[in-house]
Amino acid sequence: MMNIKYMLVWLAVCASLLASACQPALTAPAPAQSLPTLPSLPVITKTPEPTPTIRPTSTPRLLVPNFSHIVVIIFENKEFGSVVGNSDMAYFNLLAGSYTLLTQHYAVTHPSLPNYLSLIGGDTFGIADNCIRFEECYINSPSLPDLIEASGRTWRTYQDDMPEPCFQGETLRYVRKHNPFIFFDPIRLNIERCQQGIVPLAQMDADLAANNLANFIFITPDICYSAHDCPLDLADGFLKEQMDKIYPALESTGEPYLIILTWDEGQGEHSCCGLPQLAGGRVATVFISPQAKENFQDATQYSHYSVLKTISEAWDLPFLGHAADIETPLITAPWK
Repeated sequence: MMNIKYMLVWLAVCASLLASACQPALTAPAPAQSLPTLPSLPVITKTPEPTPTIRPTSTPRLLVPNFSHIVVIIFENKEFGSVVGNSDMAYFNLLAGSYTLLTQHYAVTHPSLPNYLSLIGGDTFGIADNCIRFEECYINSPSLPDLIEASGRTWRTYQDDMPEPCFQGETLRYVRKHNPFIFFDPIRLNIERCQQGIVPLAQMDADLAANNLANFIFITPDICYSAHDCPLDLADGFLKEQMDKIYPALESTGEPYLIILTWDEGQGEHSCCGLPQLAGGRVATVFISPQAKENFQDATQYSHYSVLKTISEAWDLPFLGHAADIETPLITAPWK
């Protein structure tokens, strides 16, 4: 009885109002899931480059393994054909033949410094030389270490022949242009971060002994062992010495890891995948990992921005600068 009365009242109300007012209200769409934001960091001031592209932290890692450690060892100024197949780089070529070799990897530009910046900052920030006047090339912008820290991970760069942590000068064999970390204000101006993150290569032995390796490691040989000023066989010997230390330590963890061997630039101006028509040349890059294919050559065209993009994808980090560009390929073919 009550239901009939209720219906009669409802019909009477409807008769006195416009028909549209009697329609049930549509359910409002659920608000879009808000995207995570980076910690408060200085904005880019040198050039109006793209800000980091933020991705939901729930994005599954399906394309790149979630590595516990990523190590980059970088050498200097040799084109792909000068390294691959060269008996002076016998150990490098042994690794290239045993693991994954990227056969179409291109540096961003010339000379050295902007290539190093591109690997951790996603851009050259308008820098087109090696910045002899150091103070003119400070960069007030986020870089990969900021994102790594925000994710709860750790980072450290080992700089060969650097006399002390956070050293801001140069020596006969240590040069700033091969240390991109010291150019970013959020690191350079924070003495505690700088001294913790930018250390001499000699510190690595103590870190290995203490089982205290950072999640992200960037190793720069000095001006000789990088092959910049000295023969390739000395660079090859340096590589073997570091690998003899790092490889067993990473293997012993039983966790996924990635070691990247690469070169800052080639000797040509070859280009690809969104880079300027004249870029930094073709370089030899090797991926060493239990998760990487063995005896594999990946002929996909990549740039230094692809390396940054792939590290970011592995750890679900925002894409910095040109790492976010659709023209920048993600490195996916090597993974098992």
